[in-house]
Amino acid sequence: MPAPGTSDLEPRRYTSVWIDFFRASDTPPVRRLKELLQAGADICVTPQILQEILQGTRDEGQFDKYLRYFASQPVLRPRDAVGCAVAAARLYFDCRRRGITVRSSNDCLIAQIAMEHDVALLHDDTDFEHIAKVAPELRQRR
Repeated sequence: MPAPGTSDLEPRRYTSVWIDFFRASDTPPVRRLKELLQAGADICVTPQILQEILQGTRDEGQFDKYLRYFASQPVLRPRDAVGCAVAAARLYFDCRRRGITVRSSNDCLIAQIAMEHDVALLHDDTDFEHIAKVAPELRQRR
C-alpha cells in the first residue's frame, strides 16, 4: 500500500532494492519493485544510488549494461547542493544525538533528496527506518 497521498504509479526512489533485484532475490521490496516496473511506473534514482549500483558490478560488461539502463531513468538531484548537504548532515547529527546509528551518510543524502522531491522511498535498509524516526516526513516503503 502506498504512503498516504501517493498512488502506486507515483515516482519513487530505490536503493538496495535494486541490488537485490539484480541478484534475483525474492524479498517483499523486490516484488514491489517488479510490480511497479511492470505497471510502467516512473523509477527515479539519485546519483548516490547510481554509484552504489555501479560500484557493486562484477565486470566491465555488467557495469556498462547497468549504466546504459540507468541512463534512461530519471535522476533526482538536490534542489540546492549545499543546502541538501547541510540538511543531510543535520539528519545524521539528529540521529546520533538520539542514539541512533546511521551506517551510511549517503543514506542521509538519499533520504533528504526524497523529502525535497516529496517522493516515497522503497528500500530494504534499516538506515532509512532509523532516519524516519527523526524525520517522520520521510515517506518510506519496505
